[in-house]
Amino acid sequence: MTNSTYSCPRTRMQVINAYFLEHRAKLLDIAAYLDRLDRAQPDSDETDFRDVAFTRCLAVLTDGQPQRARRVLELLSDHSTDMPQSAEGMKGASGAPQSIVASAVAGAEGGSL
Repeated sequence: MTNSTYSCPRTRMQVINAYFLEHRAKLLDIAAYLDRLDRAQPDSDETDFRDVAFTRCLAVLTDGQPQRARRVLELLSDHSTDMPQSAEGMKGASGAPQSIVASAVAGAEGGSL
């Protein structure tokens, strides 16, 4: 890679020194969340779209490809242009698009999630 490829003004070691402990704590939080999910009794056989989105995001983090933040944000964003008929009963954002379950089911049938 040429120097023009690197857009961060810090070296890798400077980034590690500055951010490692903060992100170590975040990884431990994620591990604890996943452990809680493993110990929790399922409510039903239905797949929760947030769980599917979270799992897909974890795969992005470890795939070695660039622009992880952009790709994770795209996975967690609702790209639909349809206006909801009503917001009755909604208390806020869900954090992931519900349409991701349909694509996960189709992907699982094809052998990937």
